[in-house]
Amino acid sequence: MLRQSTILIVDDEVINHRILNGLLADHGYHLIFASSGLEALTKANIILPDLVLLDVMMADMDGFEVCRILRDTPALAEVPIVMITALDDRQSRLKGIEVGADDFISKPINKLELNLRVKSIVRLNRYRQLQIERANLKLAHQELAKAYEETLAGWAHALELRDKETEGHSQRVMGLTVRLARYMGIKGEALVHIGRGALLHDIGKMAIPDHILLKTSDLTYTERKIMCQHPVHAYNMLSKITYLQPALDIPYCHHERWDGAGYPRGLKGEDIPIAARLFAVVDVWDALSSDRPYRPAWPAEKILTHIQKASGTHFDPQVVTVFIELMRREA
Repeated sequence: MLRQSTILIVDDEVINHRILNGLLADHGYHLIFASSGLEALTKANIILPDLVLLDVMMADMDGFEVCRILRDTPALAEVPIVMITALDDRQSRLKGIEVGADDFISKPINKLELNLRVKSIVRLNRYRQLQIERANLKLAHQELAKAYEETLAGWAHALELRDKETEGHSQRVMGLTVRLARYMGIKGEALVHIGRGALLHDIGKMAIPDHILLKTSDLTYTERKIMCQHPVHAYNMLSKITYLQPALDIPYCHHERWDGAGYPRGLKGEDIPIAARLFAVVDVWDALSSDRPYRPAWPAEKILTHIQKASGTHFDPQVVTVFIELMRREA
């Protein structure tokens, strides 16, 4: 149901209040009356009307001055103002336009003209308010989305602070995974979810104890079993967050292998989500491209050869083909 429009009627003659009430009362408006310019300004600030019908000739403060003050008041600057006047000279109308009036109605008032003009202005004002509300809602959504993305980046950075070797890794793999997905023809919202999933791919490691996660020597059998649970931890963490559910494929499945020898579920071939298949290649590329205390970064061609050899076992062959094409194109 539409909200009832409020009209502030400003006239220092009570008889004119009655006349306007009689002309407008049957049309569903909420009518508020003011008998002076000062009273009009006070009530306008309180009720924030949808329309002001403003008499020009008033004793304490004429309509031109009231209109000027309304236009200088931020909360009221966009409220439509129709000036009602017995003055029919061009100079007065120009003055009204100068101080911010939207329209004029001449006395004696014609009922049909009044109702048509009020109806038109109220409808346009509702449309304007709707546009403002939509713009504000869009801005709020954009700000919320920005806050979400900053939060995700903060989570990823917090994980990287535990392991200096991987600093910047999450941002790099996110960018390259999105580029690869786009190169393969993935578009729209799916790219957003892929980017989020890539950024949070190792978020499950937050649940892995430091003595295992940061261990520099080989993990024991028991320690490796604990480490291999980090995709499950990621699933348990992220699946409870509605807007991150579409981004779960990478955190949950990026250690699955094309030949079924991966973890945590041993998925095989196209049972592995495409986002995870893309990311698996990118993850290995970034790891081998980065210096480590135990080895320097590999040259690009050596990495591509390594990835090509793992096609059909570790990686989706189609993804490998497209990835190599993309990397040579970007080189």
